[in-house]
Amino acid sequence: MSATVRGTTLPWDWYVSTDVLRREEELIFRGAWHYAGPLEWVAEPGDRFPCRAGAVPVAVVRDGGGALRAFLNVCRHRGSVIVKERGAGKTLQCPYHAWTYDLDGSLRSAPRADREERFEAEELGLRPVQVDTWGPFVFVNADRDAPPLADSLGALPGLIDPDTLVFRERVQTELAANWKVAVENYLECYHCPTAHKEFSALVDVDPDSYRLEVANGVLSQFGERRGDGIGARNCQFHLVWPALKVIVYPGATNLSLGPVWPVGPERTGGFLDYFFGPEVTDETARELIEFDDQVGREDRELVESVQEGLRSGLIDHGRLLLDSELLIDVFQQRLASILAPTL
Repeated sequence: MSATVRGTTLPWDWYVSTDVLRREEELIFRGAWHYAGPLEWVAEPGDRFPCRAGAVPVAVVRDGGGALRAFLNVCRHRGSVIVKERGAGKTLQCPYHAWTYDLDGSLRSAPRADREERFEAEELGLRPVQVDTWGPFVFVNADRDAPPLADSLGALPGLIDPDTLVFRERVQTELAANWKVAVENYLECYHCPTAHKEFSALVDVDPDSYRLEVANGVLSQFGERRGDGIGARNCQFHLVWPALKVIVYPGATNLSLGPVWPVGPERTGGFLDYFFGPEVTDETARELIEFDDQVGREDRELVESVQEGLRSGLIDHGRLLLDSELLIDVFQQRLASILAPTL
């Protein structure tokens, strides 16, 4: 099929199809930049942590010379994941058969390899992937030929200066819904007056005040704090293609960001990392995280209900309101332009 008609949603069977998911992972997630974790997790030589680039397992490592590296987190022997948790050490060792790699990814040793007639250790190093940073944030891309991170961030570095932010906490999530349902819920506040009473008491969600913008591929929402006083901060909600949320709330210096990714056609994983200014107290940080968690619980009920409706199979598609759901329309048009020629 061709790209969707504006105002008409993607076909609803795209939200339950295993074949569509396979194509999304290949054509959308595999070549995209993905937020991996805080830069402070790899501050010293030997530090490492696991992450993912869509469905691809990745390990981020600080090598012995201080360079930031990232590799496919896959042993060249029989494919085991190597780095399973944050840690530090002088080498990377597979927990299956103890194949051991230097921090630059080269294979150092493989037990019993000396018994083989031919064993090309120099050809069996870990596969590198792209790694880059924006302020205190590490990003990875499994496609070594993909454009640089700056192309994906678009106008964000001009809107947000994250350099002084300090990591506080990671919150994991999993939803019984297709990843696109989760992203589309994030891309509009049309539902906020109905579903998010406390949020709507904090932020003016009237359509004349709540702005939707598209700039260099980044989809953004800007809200004004109700009763905004001098020095108060307004809020920003950005989506970096394909599924990275970047959030700034009113009040104390804060930013949270994190991806969602498909676990299956009707299940989505993800996390949010919360960062705050160094002056922000633990109490203030905890209040904001709990507030955001409440919004997240409200959204969980919504998106899982949507998935139940989409699964019915009796209606082909829905109808968007472009004034309030502009960003969903832009997101769906981009998806359709990539996927439709292959379906």
